[in-house]
Amino acid sequence: MRPNPAIGFISGYYRLVESYRNSNDRVCHRTILNVGFLDGVTADQLNQIQKILTVKADNSSKPLFDLPESDDPIIVRYVDELYMRMVDEKKIDVLEKPQHINKSGKDIQRIDINSIRNKDVREIGSEWMAYQALGQLQLAGLLKYRGWSESEVQLALTHIISRAVYPASELETTRWIKENPAVCEVTGYNVESINKDRLYGISHRLYSEKEAIGHHLSRRTNELFDIHDRIMIFDLSNTYFEGEKRASKLAKHGRSKEKRTDAKLVVLALVVNPEGFIKYFNVHQGNMSDPATLEHMLYDLRIKTSDSAARALVVIDAGIATEANLAKIREKGYDYLCVTRSEMKNYNVEAGQVSVEVTDNKKRKIALCRVQTDRNTDYYLKVESQSKALKERSMNELFRVRYELGLQKISDSLTKKGGVKQLNKVHERIGRLKQKYPSIHKYYDILVDEANGKSTKKKPDAGKIATSLKWEIKQGEDIDARSGIYFLRTSLNGEDEQTVWQCYNIIREIEATFRTLKTELDLRPIYHKNDDSTMAHLHLGVLAYWVVNTIRFQLKQKKINSQWKELARIMNTQKAVTTLAQNDSEQVIKIRRCTDPTIKVRQIYDALNFRYAPFIKKKSVVHKSELEDCQVVEQQEIRAG
Repeated sequence: MRPNPAIGFISGYYRLVESYRNSNDRVCHRTILNVGFLDGVTADQLNQIQKILTVKADNSSKPLFDLPESDDPIIVRYVDELYMRMVDEKKIDVLEKPQHINKSGKDIQRIDINSIRNKDVREIGSEWMAYQALGQLQLAGLLKYRGWSESEVQLALTHIISRAVYPASELETTRWIKENPAVCEVTGYNVESINKDRLYGISHRLYSEKEAIGHHLSRRTNELFDIHDRIMIFDLSNTYFEGEKRASKLAKHGRSKEKRTDAKLVVLALVVNPEGFIKYFNVHQGNMSDPATLEHMLYDLRIKTSDSAARALVVIDAGIATEANLAKIREKGYDYLCVTRSEMKNYNVEAGQVSVEVTDNKKRKIALCRVQTDRNTDYYLKVESQSKALKERSMNELFRVRYELGLQKISDSLTKKGGVKQLNKVHERIGRLKQKYPSIHKYYDILVDEANGKSTKKKPDAGKIATSLKWEIKQGEDIDARSGIYFLRTSLNGEDEQTVWQCYNIIREIEATFRTLKTELDLRPIYHKNDDSTMAHLHLGVLAYWVVNTIRFQLKQKKINSQWKELARIMNTQKAVTTLAQNDSEQVIKIRRCTDPTIKVRQIYDALNFRYAPFIKKKSVVHKSELEDCQVVEQQEIRAG
């Protein structure tokens, strides 16, 4: 980096550098050309210029090669200009074409077709797509700016892509990288250097840059897709640990959304915008209550969003929407939208108001009506859903039957020999039933008749016993009266019912985010033993999610709504294959190329405006031993039994 006099700012000053081994077998570098400032050239374009120049330089002494091509005029211009400078300044030796290269440039050779072998077939489609998405996010440029070396950046990109395409432990990821994909060919990292310790180390290094990376990606996606962060959705989820985690300060027992009451948890707090991009990410102790997490989010959110978020709308669910939290949101200069925490009983329909009918994503009818309350001046919207009413009535009936069955068992126990009759024990059983079915218990009146217990030699001080148990639904109460009805509350004023409803429905986006993180990107369960590794593991999953959502957001614009695992499956039909064959000069020709993308793969590349392959063809003459290593038995005798 140095001052650029043309623009008056510091920018990158580039050199074209060649690496070689000296007589002591040490890797050295020498500058071939001082290229100068290249403002307006992206990192991806620079990579392509370097790769094409490398192949052209090799071709100067081995004209057997076919030269790679590019449709990008910037790449073509710089390749031609820099290659001519290398030739003119005698930085490379240029030989004449061999005889088998004809006038049209076609490489025509006589090949023994029986010698043709394919080897090193690897998946490359998903990896190449994810790499180009990372190029859009400019993560490599950020890491280099923060002092990372080229190999560290390559390893980081390799690990992020691997987590997105094949989420697994570091040990399993190491085996996968070495055996299955061509991810290291895409990123440029030496596949032989991959091991679990390096992957662990780069995960921790990425986590140490959490704040800078999060801030950069948030702003970069806003600029890339013209997002203004006018709506942000805050929600919580948790993920559990396998193992005791005795020394952990993070892992605590809490309310598990996966019903894993036996396992310790951590709480994940996320803020996403309607496009699914993360604006805030944090990890809390597993026993932290939902309302307590909001203050941390409000403190950090302002610096993580674009300047246009001065009066953004924060959408939260009822569990977080306490009066204190809503007041904090207003203090920070945001508006809010939530479901009311308590049931609305005393409300009035505004004069002249009529219900507005809308439909949900399954074309089911929903009625919206604006109402007033004496509690405050907020905007309240009454929502009536017929499908939700049917579902809740069915659940109420199921709970009512189970609740009354439980009461009946308690009642039957009073007349059985050896049954539970002590008054305090009977009330305990009723209390446990109330705890199990709280939504139904409140509608019932329960009467327990009691009497003094009979004293015996074993129990001279017998207490009171229950003699009968009666129950009935309270007068004037209808269990299904509020089925399908709930109320939205917002500080927005002047918005119509449909706009408020559409804003609230955006909360489904954060549910999809958690589903992608925990299921498709394998954040659940966590096996790491110490808290630092846990945080690095979760942060790596979030970085992989940035790649996934960058791709899926663009595909949704083109009406391609496939889940990430399905996209990865489709893309991995594209492979990188090495083909070897022997020509009539007893030379073994080695060609490395990518298979042509299928129709579905091309549709995805076209929708993303991505290139079809990281390279067109790599060709070389190799020792005959490589071909011999691939020899197989062409005919095999099959015998019965």
